[in-house]
Amino acid sequence: MAGHSKWANIKRQKARVDAKKGAVFTKISREIIVAARSGVPDPAGNFQLRTAIEKAKAAGIPNDNIERAIAKGAGKLGSEGAALEAIRYEGYGPSGVAVLIEALTDNRNRTAADLRVAFSKNGGNLGETGCVSWMFDQKGVVEVALMPPDNGRKRREEPAQPVDEEALLEACLEGGAETYELTQGEEVAVAVAITAPANLEQLSTTLKEQGFNVTQVELRWIANNTVEVSDSDQARSLLKLMDALEDLDDVQTVTANFEMSDELMAMSLA
Repeated sequence: MAGHSKWANIKRQKARVDAKKGAVFTKISREIIVAARSGVPDPAGNFQLRTAIEKAKAAGIPNDNIERAIAKGAGKLGSEGAALEAIRYEGYGPSGVAVLIEALTDNRNRTAADLRVAFSKNGGNLGETGCVSWMFDQKGVVEVALMPPDNGRKRREEPAQPVDEEALLEACLEGGAETYELTQGEEVAVAVAITAPANLEQLSTTLKEQGFNVTQVELRWIANNTVEVSDSDQARSLLKLMDALEDLDDVQTVTANFEMSDELMAMSLA
């Protein structure tokens, strides 16, 4: 399996989750509403809904909120779920960086206006549909922690045994992964397996059934080529744009095709 290009810097939402917990709750709740509306409102028979619920629990969203979002999606609590629609927007940031935005909105005019302001204030511009999407492929992504979950040990003083990476690679191949790479997560090293979107459920199920600690399952846009950003002013403007876009209520995900050094990113965020 060929290694995948370094895209850890391209998607930065995780680093800001704690500071934006309320916004994260809203975004994930919307995912649950749309997932419940688009399929059966039962996670056992709806992989999209099951994945959204797992994400919600990982983010600490209370069960009552999750159940309420499912009910909204099923049409049992008013028409809020029916009003939401998924829209993809595209644009350019500083240094010609391509930006792809996924939104869930009940008012596309409001969302487009908010995006246009965010781009214009931070050195970018909102583009036409199709202007940058050709630079990205949508893939199914499964992340596996390279240390097993702590609940498998009877006593905390018992050391956790690291994951057998050869066995993990074999399981990824069995599940239909196209590429596989090791990277550093927020707390532990993780393996990232990438597959075709239609095969995401199969890959996730295979890894879970073989006892691996799956920490994230999602569809993700991955750039075919990247732009290296090395100018500090451009880097600062670009990161401000990414933050401004991610802060919008209607925006679910923001993906861009830039790379920059860890040192420049740290300096630009300071």
